Amino acid sequence: MSHLTSAWVAGRIEDLYGAPLADLQAHARGQAPGMLSALLGMHGTLALAERGIDLHRDQLARLIHPERQVGLPEVSHLLDGVRRLAEAVAVRDVQAKSLDAVLQSLARVPAPEPSPATPSPAVPASPLPAPALPCQSTTHSR
Repeated sequence: MSHLTSAWVAGRIEDLYGAPLADLQAHARGQAPGMLSALLGMHGTLALAERGIDLHRDQLARLIHPERQVGLPEVSHLLDGVRRLAEAVAVRDVQAKSLDAVLQSLARVPAPEPSPATPSPAVPASPLPAPALPCQSTTHSR
C-alpha cells in the first residue's frame, strides 16, 4: 500500500471543503464535532506520526553513524529508538488506511443551482357582487 502523506491529505480536505486548511481549522473550532473535525484530527495525527518517523530515523542515524562506536550503553538507546520508530510507523499506517477509506467515500457536493424563477401565484380576484335580484313585492299578484 502506498502511504498517504499529510500534505496529500491536507490537499484532499481542502478540495472537499473548498477552503485552505488553516481556514477550515479555524472554522471547525467554533462548530460542533462533525466530519470536518474528524478529518482534521486524523490529519493532525498523521502529520504528528510523520514527524515522529523523521525524528526517530534521524536519531537512529546519529546513533549508528560509521564513525561512532556502538557499545553496550548505546544498545539500549538503539532499541528504544527502533521501538519508537516502529510505533510511529504503525500510527502512520493506521491513520493513512483510515483516512484513505474515509476520503474515498467522500465527494464534494456541487453547489446548489439557483432555482428557476417561478411566477408567484396569481392573487385571487375579489368576489364579484351577487347579481341584483328584481324587486319582489310582498303583495300577491292576481
